[in-house]
Amino acid sequence: MANIREISGRIRSIRDTMKITNAMYMISSTKLRKAKKGHEGNSPYFEALNRMYAKIIESTSELDNVYLDERSEKKGDDRTIALIVVTADKGLAGSYNHNVIKLAEQIMKECGCKTKLYVVGEVGRQSFAGKSVKMAGQFKYSAQNPSLHRARLISEVILDEYLKGEIDEAHIVFTQMKNTISSEAVAMRILPLMYESLEPVYPADGEMIPEKPTINFLPSAEDVLNNIVPDMVVGDIYSALVESFCSEQNDRMMAMDTANKNAAEMIRALSIEYNRERQAMITQEITEVIAGAKAQKKKKAKRKLAALEGK
Repeated sequence: MANIREISGRIRSIRDTMKITNAMYMISSTKLRKAKKGHEGNSPYFEALNRMYAKIIESTSELDNVYLDERSEKKGDDRTIALIVVTADKGLAGSYNHNVIKLAEQIMKECGCKTKLYVVGEVGRQSFAGKSVKMAGQFKYSAQNPSLHRARLISEVILDEYLKGEIDEAHIVFTQMKNTISSEAVAMRILPLMYESLEPVYPADGEMIPEKPTINFLPSAEDVLNNIVPDMVVGDIYSALVESFCSEQNDRMMAMDTANKNAAEMIRALSIEYNRERQAMITQEITEVIAGAKAQKKKKAKRKLAALEGK
C-alpha cells in the first residue's frame, strides 16, 4: 500500500495534468468558434456558385463539358482515383484521425482501380508512410490553418491532374460534424461534377410553381461552367478542410473533457485513500502514545511498590 507521501505526489501530478487538459479544452473551444465564423463568412459565395451551377444544369438539356465527363470507358487499372485525405497535425483528439485513415484505406482496397493519395495533416502522412503506402503528394500546414489560399493550392494540383487525364475522379475524405457531440468520416466526390436534372419544386399546397423564364448564358453555358467550376472545387475543398478542423477541435474538446472527469475521479479516490492512510497513521500515533503512557504508569507504579517494600 502506498504511503502518504506517494499518494500526495500522485494527486499533485494529476492536478498538474488537469491544468494542461483544461488549457487544451479552452484553446480548442476558441479555435472552433473562429473556424466556424470564417466558414460562415465565405459560405454565401460558394452557395451562390452552386445555385449558378444548378441553373446551368436546369436550363441546358445536354452539356458536353470536361468537368462532367464520367470517363466511363475507363475501368479497372485504366481508371485512377485521387483521394485527398484530411487528417490532423497532432493527436489527442479521440478517434478522429483513426476513422479518416480507416475509411481512406477501405476506399483504396474496394475501389477496384488505381489510386493516387494526397494527404493533409502530419498524422496521416506518418501513418501511411509507416505502412509503406505511396503518396502522390502532401499538403503541409493546411490541417491546422484551413484557408481559401490553401484550398486553392490543393485544388490547382487536383484540377491540373484531372484536365491532363492523369486522374479520372477526385474524392476528398474528411470528418463531418453531425452535431456538437458526434462526427463521422465521409468521402465526397469533387470531380467530375454530378450531372443531375433538377426536379420542379412543388409548394405545400400541391400546386406547381410557374415555369421559370429561359436563362441565356454569354458567351455560352459551357464557358460559364468552365469559369465557375474551379471556384466550386475550391469551395468544396475549403468546406471539407474547415469541417475537418471543426470536428478535430470538437473531438479534442470532448477528449479533454473526458480526461478532466477521469482525473477528478482519480483525485477523489486518491483523496479518500490519503485520508484513510492519514487517519490510520494518526490512530497508530495515538495508540503508541497511550501505550507509552501506560508503560510509564506501570513503571512508576512498580517503583512506588518497590519503595514501599523497602520500608
